[in-house]
Amino acid sequence: MSLSLEQKKALVSEVAESIAQSSAGVLAEYRGMSVQQMTSLRRSAHAEGVWIKVVKNNLAKRAVKDSEFECLTDYFVGPVVFSLSRDPVSLAKVVTRFERENEEFRISAGAMSGSLIDPETIVRLSKTPSREELLAKLVGGMKAPSAKLASTLKEIPAKFVRTLAAVAASREQAS
Repeated sequence: MSLSLEQKKALVSEVAESIAQSSAGVLAEYRGMSVQQMTSLRRSAHAEGVWIKVVKNNLAKRAVKDSEFECLTDYFVGPVVFSLSRDPVSLAKVVTRFERENEEFRISAGAMSGSLIDPETIVRLSKTPSREELLAKLVGGMKAPSAKLASTLKEIPAKFVRTLAAVAASREQAS
């Protein structure tokens, strides 16, 4: 089924809008995958906030023109799925996890900050902690000194009370 000119323009503008809101993109070949596998990929991507779509290569090339993802133009060959996200780590985690689980899915290339990145870099990026994990570590690191200070300050009167109780117990035994 062929798309009308209006549908093509709408699709290109949808992709261009998603590109404008993204900091990273990945292209992957999906030849030989079943509908269930693609549905699974879309669900897991949506859960992680990753935009994913199969777009005709010519339309995708038009959408990436004059954007940070223009370096991907040469990789729009054959059946490819285009995925975008604001968070490069979550995008890398979604596509590499899916690539490990499905032999037919192969990462072709990626782009971040206007630079082309290879599949090995995407795999390394997927192994870094997510933004939430890094923020939790930062808060934990900032909280630890104050918690240690509070427990130390609490221990001084507690030790004094234990000493008084021990003195009172020894006086009772003496009398």
